Amino acid sequence: MGREVTLNELEAAIAAGAHVVDVRESFEFEAGHVPNAHHIPLNEIPEALDRIPRDQQVWLVCKSGGRSMKACDYLEAQGFDVVSVAGGTDGWVASGRAVSLEPGK
Repeated sequence: MGREVTLNELEAAIAAGAHVVDVRESFEFEAGHVPNAHHIPLNEIPEALDRIPRDQQVWLVCKSGGRSMKACDYLEAQGFDVVSVAGGTDGWVASGRAVSLEPGK
């Protein structure tokens, strides 16, 4: 089962250059996301493994933590070093942290 991390851990990881993948749908991502997040919707993860680094930990985020945990479990089974962010983007926004409207990477 995937490991969950806190919003505080995510914030520190982003400051250190973490690779963040937002697994929400496009309309959700475009409405605002964690800064510097890459966008790969959950249903596209199996076809996008080449876009996810294997040489570093990957931080997965969604709306509240459900979809990112599904992605975390799947990617962990594929040999990736991944964590799921508890609280997701909703928690990030509710905490008053900065939200990006930049296009996805």
